[in-house]
Amino acid sequence: MVQLLRLLVVLLWTTSLTDGSDVNQTDTLWETQGDNATMSCRHTKGVGYFQMYWYRQLPGETMELIVFTRSGVKHHDFGGFSKDKFSVTKPDAESGTFTVKDLQPGDKGLYFCAVSEHSDTHTGGG
Repeated sequence: MVQLLRLLVVLLWTTSLTDGSDVNQTDTLWETQGDNATMSCRHTKGVGYFQMYWYRQLPGETMELIVFTRSGVKHHDFGGFSKDKFSVTKPDAESGTFTVKDLQPGDKGLYFCAVSEHSDTHTGGG
């Protein structure tokens, strides 16, 4: 029997990143176990918002950052997550995609996209 997985994708509205009004992404995906699920994120906030974040929240758990991307950079920061399970594209400042590979029942959850503006502010002494 083929099992269908529901990946619910919603927009992350965080005031520290963006108010969400100009960011759009895939709403809901229904995919088959073993397939890949790709979500798109696009914004109209301008090219200064070239940093993109992909989060997930599994049922009963807290939200966690999976990957941080920037346009013009080939290597994205997956933190402790596997590139065998997740992949991203960031073709330009205003768009990106996120893929969950080889879907399994444990992948069911909320997946979020957020963007932030580049800052020239440097921290630390100096």
